[in-house]
Amino acid sequence: MLHSEHFTRTTLFSPSEPIESTATTSALTSTSSLEWKEPLCPLPSNLADLPTVLSTKGFVILEQLLRSGVHEVLNERLEAVLNGEYDLGRPPGKLPPAKLHDPWKPGKRTIQVVNIRYSDSKFRSVICSEILGKLVADLACWESGARVASDQVWCKPPSSGALSFHRDSAYFDFVPADVVTVWIAFDDMIPEVGPLEYVEGSHKWGEGRVGSANQFFDKDRTRLMHDAAMREGLDVKQLRVHQVNVKAGGCGIHDGRTWHGSDRNKSNKIPRRGLGIHFVPANAKFKNGELGKMWAKFRKEGSNELPDDEFPVTYRR
Repeated sequence: MLHSEHFTRTTLFSPSEPIESTATTSALTSTSSLEWKEPLCPLPSNLADLPTVLSTKGFVILEQLLRSGVHEVLNERLEAVLNGEYDLGRPPGKLPPAKLHDPWKPGKRTIQVVNIRYSDSKFRSVICSEILGKLVADLACWESGARVASDQVWCKPPSSGALSFHRDSAYFDFVPADVVTVWIAFDDMIPEVGPLEYVEGSHKWGEGRVGSANQFFDKDRTRLMHDAAMREGLDVKQLRVHQVNVKAGGCGIHDGRTWHGSDRNKSNKIPRRGLGIHFVPANAKFKNGELGKMWAKFRKEGSNELPDDEFPVTYRR
């Protein structure tokens, strides 16, 4: 084995019936006839309790965020975008090479699409939903509201590799430095496909070692996280790592400082698809000084203001 995982893993969501994927082919049933109104479910009734959960554990789980059928439409639209169909007339910020445009084709590489909201109206309606923006602002207790900093589709084709444990906040050059990520499952997250995993309480660890994007696919996916834990004086065998086993349409919401990652897709038939949306406070600005190349192109000379057309405010108080 390439790595050893001697930590405690628990399941966050245990459905009343076992999750079993029925997908056996890349041929998707057409859902184009689905009436597209508000793609998100109503806000949860226990919303008042969730900010405390987020601040204590570093994450919260919602059994269902998307309305029934929405994830199927988004999976279809993902394949359309990968095939060069942009109903908004603009390509995403980043596309994988052509050989990685089939989510159903077994392989070792993960498919990543950055800022798909530029290209597709269905994705944009989810990413820029006012309901979702309000939910994030309420959970994070952001007084100014919430804006979208970036979105990323992550697709693990059958047999593809793991994603190393990392923190999101290290890659964002904004002030305040607060980041909240919403990760939405587009497939049933059975253990076989490598669901998202959170390290409970890790958002309270010191900044220490955060790693780089080049280490997302490290052969030892726990190495950076274990190093950070040991710097905190923690026994890595005692860490509580929670696997997010939600059905398609469910989600995890985590503090940008929470360590998270995912195992490889061990299935040889089923892809594992999901959307990550990174939010920052509505009043966020670029930090002073040099910015990473992902952000520098958006800064106007003499200003640290975030351009609203690139970083849309989806909810303002």
